Amino acid sequence: MGDDREHAWQDAALAVLGLFLPVACVGCGTPDRALCRACRAVLDTQGRRVRLVAGVRLDAAFEYECLVRTLLLELKLRGRVDLARPLGSRFGAMVRAALAEAPPGVVLLRVPPSRRGARRRGFDPVVLLLARGGVRRPRSLRRVPSPDRGAERESGSGQKERSAVERVAATVGTLRAVGVAGRDVVVVDDVVTTGVTMAEAVRAVHAAGGRVVRCIAVASVDG
Repeated sequence: MGDDREHAWQDAALAVLGLFLPVACVGCGTPDRALCRACRAVLDTQGRRVRLVAGVRLDAAFEYECLVRTLLLELKLRGRVDLARPLGSRFGAMVRAALAEAPPGVVLLRVPPSRRGARRRGFDPVVLLLARGGVRRPRSLRRVPSPDRGAERESGSGQKERSAVERVAATVGTLRAVGVAGRDVVVVDDVVTTGVTMAEAVRAVHAAGGRVVRCIAVASVDG
């Protein structure tokens, strides 16, 4: 009964807001809702994913497809921060559970966004999604400039033009962990596709004397 009343108030508030800031559901186009109740219900049925990355268990809140992919792209490319809560709720719950299961003193580290992405968006998607899921701001791994980045800019080439082996080689050494020596670490990111970046995060933690006990992502490409 309480949940029904809460939803009724939320629907009324969103309806009023929609009069001034017209939106449509990104899932089905229903007016005046960023994500309608029917599409939220569909999202809730989406299964979690588990895989190994660099020998560490990775838990993903969702598979990166269909509605989940649309929501994340809208958030990251169009700045639709109003879509963060539906994704962040499950993501945050998984992170809280992992931290609770880990030994005392566990460190929460996030994979930082690219500098270009951070400048374009003006916010960090992982930090936002964690906040919507009730998780305090995590510490961040640090980006180390890639030695061939200047050559890439001059030639106009980038990750898309590289082979899989070249992408791995170009990623190794691009992240650095600080203050994790002798500590257990949970690493978080938004989307894991090939797993190359998350594997680099694990390597960076190990190189700094830490131990990654779990990796968690909002979404993962099933593989």
